[in-house]
Amino acid sequence: MDGLRTPQKLAAEVLGTAFLVFIGVGSVPATLMVNGDAPFTMADLGMISLAFGTVVLATVYAFGHVSGNHINPAVTLALALNGQFPWRQVPAYLAAQVAGAVLGAFAIIGVLGDRASAVGLGVAAYGQGVGAGQAFIAEFVGTFILVLTVLLVVHRAAAPGFAGVAIGLVVFAAIIPVAPATGASINPARTLGPMLVQQVWGAEVAWSQAPVYLAAEFLAGVAAAFAARALTHIKTLAGANHDALETAA
Repeated sequence: MDGLRTPQKLAAEVLGTAFLVFIGVGSVPATLMVNGDAPFTMADLGMISLAFGTVVLATVYAFGHVSGNHINPAVTLALALNGQFPWRQVPAYLAAQVAGAVLGAFAIIGVLGDRASAVGLGVAAYGQGVGAGQAFIAEFVGTFILVLTVLLVVHRAAAPGFAGVAIGLVVFAAIIPVAPATGASINPARTLGPMLVQQVWGAEVAWSQAPVYLAAEFLAGVAAAFAARALTHIKTLAGANHDALETAA
């Protein structure tokens, strides 16, 4: 990313997040529209998870060398907390990600039409019988697994070249157990973008659920940052020598 200007990086974040929402979130209304009155099955969930995983894999390799391909405010926050991303760029990245999510959600309606909004536009919402507490736990766990994986695979000591594969696979895997509870947003931008567009399109949106999603996702990012730091912390040579001397004594 050396030599690239900030507008280039922000444009990559807008496009990467837009791709994520259009393909990943868009797979939800597409599936419902194709199914018609047929029941939603585990196979449908698997295809939706695959759509998310493959688009994340693609965008890591397409935009990673431009912006880092965060495409998730929880990832940006965690990287900043770990000193792997400058704090001064965080607000602009978060704004670019939300803008990209909105753009991607509008693209879903542009391609699939009003029916996409009629079947929910892929807006993340609580599953049947799920309350705020369970939803918080589901989004926290899913986001934590995703963000911790991102932080560890981009670590300088990690095997090079496989970050995109690992991140794409963990997105695919995490969605399967989390989606029945919350739709598995695990991304604040993905949470907000479709909600905003659905509201603009005149549909009813459960805005009371948004704070639960956002709190769980951002807190999971913070927790993942501390976990990654604890897992990868290496003692300084001076500290190691001091410990060795104490052991010898």
